[in-house]
Amino acid sequence: MTGAFLAGLVAGYGVAIPVGAIAILILGLSARTSFRVGAAAALAVATADGLYAAVAALGGASLAGMIAPVAGPLRVVAAVVLLGLAAHGLWRTWAAHRSAAAPAARAGRGMGTPGRAYAALLGLTLLNPATVLYFVALVLGRPDTTGAGLLPAALFVAGVFLASASWQLLIAGGGTVVGRALSSPRGRSVTGLVSSALIAALAVLALLSG
Repeated sequence: MTGAFLAGLVAGYGVAIPVGAIAILILGLSARTSFRVGAAAALAVATADGLYAAVAALGGASLAGMIAPVAGPLRVVAAVVLLGLAAHGLWRTWAAHRSAAAPAARAGRGMGTPGRAYAALLGLTLLNPATVLYFVALVLGRPDTTGAGLLPAALFVAGVFLASASWQLLIAGGGTVVGRALSSPRGRSVTGLVSSALIAALAVLALLSG
């Protein structure tokens, strides 16, 4: 039983640790808002990873054939959404730079609240079907993960969720530290610009790689 849980931990860190657009988004969100908002976004990503791990553990190889044909279109949708978020981040940074009152006036909009950040990041992360294909491959490589019933599958999913959550929360905490270090209006502007530029670049790379 512990083997399934450890396999989930390894799989969760394997999919979470590579720095991509989602990690940069969480980092920038925490830096510009608060740890609560960044943590909500981090838990949304972990929730999506856990859901995909559950789908892979319960569905197995049959799901791979269903998901593969739509992987390309979903990658394009995800890239377009990321480009939109990058543009929105640039707009917010420009607006905040022009008016000192802008951050307070817009604090409840966009992803500035934990609930909205959770919903946005959950939807965005679920647009990445490569994640479930990754988990399917791992499950097929370890028959003990699901072969003995629901408990090993549940332990595998729990391991994935805990690993992903711990890593994403670490990123959110790092973003909060960056935000405090760059607490001046100019520092916040730099954070917003760099974050948006990186997200846009990673979205373009995702499109080109597809």
